[in-house]
Amino acid sequence: MSHSGHHSSRPSPPAAVSGRSEAATAHGPAAIWPCRTVELTGDQALRLLGGASLGRIVFTQRALPAIRPVNHLLDRGQIVIRTHRDSDLFAQTRHHGDRGVVVAYQADDIDPQTHLGWSVVATGYCRAVTDPEALMRYQRLIRPWSDQVMDCAVRIRPHLVTGIRLTV
Repeated sequence: MSHSGHHSSRPSPPAAVSGRSEAATAHGPAAIWPCRTVELTGDQALRLLGGASLGRIVFTQRALPAIRPVNHLLDRGQIVIRTHRDSDLFAQTRHHGDRGVVVAYQADDIDPQTHLGWSVVATGYCRAVTDPEALMRYQRLIRPWSDQVMDCAVRIRPHLVTGIRLTV
């Protein structure tokens, strides 16, 4: 809580702007100001994404962008998520068949206190997993955290992978 009694979820930048200074917060460690943004290579970004446990799938639903949090698996450079048969995403992938449907996948790991970490976005074509052996393998390897029955899977082949690291 600041001296004015105002409770903020994000620390204010320090008054001094020279060099790398820190702003004290009542919520824990100090935030680093300013953060430096470093572009990641596609390979670096994919490695980070592969180590993340949670991401967000971005797709089109009724001609508008839709975003859903999901867990994923990186399998030979492709992002795999489990879904349910009635999902709009799965219906679109089945409708488009081998052409696939364009999606984006985003994952990050940014410390809420220091604001340091990374963010990755992979854009590409998403297709339904139709091979029964692959589907069984993904059902063993990916445990969905939703209470819905996730009896299907989709695979994203990234064509563009970008990422940044927020560092001091």
